[in-house]
Amino acid sequence: MELIKIIFLTVFMFFVIVTVHEWGHYFFAKRAGILVREFAIGFGPKLFSYKKDETQFTLRLLPFGGYARMAGEDPELVQITNGQTVALRLDGDEVRKIYLDRLDSRKNVIRGEVNEVDLEERLQVKLDVDGEVLTYRVHPQAMLVAKGKETQIAPKDRQYGSKTVGQRALSIFAGPLMNFILAFVLFALHTQMAGIPLADPSHLQIGEVMKGMPAAEAGVMEGDIIVSINGKPVGTDANGLIDMIKASKDKPMEWSVKRGDQNLTIALTPRSVDNEEGGKVGSTIITYFPTRSASFGETFTVAGKDMVYTTKAIFLGFQQLINKFSMDDLGGPVRTFEVTGKIAKQGVVQLTYWAAILSLYLGIFNLLPIPALDGSRLVFLGVEVLRGRPVDPNREGLVHFIGFAMLFLLMIAVTYNDILRLIG
Repeated sequence: MELIKIIFLTVFMFFVIVTVHEWGHYFFAKRAGILVREFAIGFGPKLFSYKKDETQFTLRLLPFGGYARMAGEDPELVQITNGQTVALRLDGDEVRKIYLDRLDSRKNVIRGEVNEVDLEERLQVKLDVDGEVLTYRVHPQAMLVAKGKETQIAPKDRQYGSKTVGQRALSIFAGPLMNFILAFVLFALHTQMAGIPLADPSHLQIGEVMKGMPAAEAGVMEGDIIVSINGKPVGTDANGLIDMIKASKDKPMEWSVKRGDQNLTIALTPRSVDNEEGGKVGSTIITYFPTRSASFGETFTVAGKDMVYTTKAIFLGFQQLINKFSMDDLGGPVRTFEVTGKIAKQGVVQLTYWAAILSLYLGIFNLLPIPALDGSRLVFLGVEVLRGRPVDPNREGLVHFIGFAMLFLLMIAVTYNDILRLIG
């Protein structure tokens, strides 16, 4: 039951972070009048799908991201060419559906050969019906029907490229922006749940206990309060305790711990670990600070400080990765899920803080000028402002395609490395 809870919390956390990001794109694109064809969470095969208004909302198998697909952002998949035979279904004097296949089975339609078609500006189609060329007006929300699938047409004023640079930039930047807002809210929520630590610590306690190490073998448990070692009180000196453990390699130690209302005596012997000096027991030592409730003002102040501190830490990580690149320093979806699962075991308070960090990281990472990310799209918009005209959409699309392919290959390599590490 505990495992199911951890898996649920982990998946739910990623679902919220990705959904908030994509909702930012979706909301501001809709405000600008852009047709959003699909709002998807995840990639790969569909697990669930429903349509509301003009947008198809889908949940997909691989929970590694999502997208809000805007009309005109990529080449349209369904097109009509002159000379093609189609069937039109009218509602009054306007075309509401254009059928591209299985024409003989369509009822109450007008069949003919396309003489001329414009579904972006004039919204009309000229059809040769039994030798007579007739012009039909097309409804702005008409559907193209092929292979059992309906695709709404996208008039020029509903396409991404027809909007102002400001509207397009806001539609792109809104995704990371929502992640920043979510991170601030989560940091504030964590402050309310965890409280404000007081200045002086009260005791030392056991954090994570590693399997197969002396602490676990002796029965030490997470949350145990360390009272004394070999009869000597440890107080709140964590460094002193660690030095004592290091100096006791292969020497028995007697720990007095408090577990709830029980006072226990535990015997254990620190031992050496590869590439580490001194003795190790296989547990983390936490300096416990009593807390008090945060005031309304402190909640926002602390959340702001957490945002600044975490942002600096993220950029420092980027800098270290650039200065000394190593595949072992990269973590893919597998490692992220692994770490999140471990944090979820510690409780909702710690998971909330971790979710805030991930949301902030996702927002910052997406603003990097890497092809296929939001940052690169904003760079192209900046180039458009400087040039006074947009970059060729085909060239921009090619850059994003190459960038996406490279990121996908990197993700595969990192995931493979993570799996090997787990197996090892």
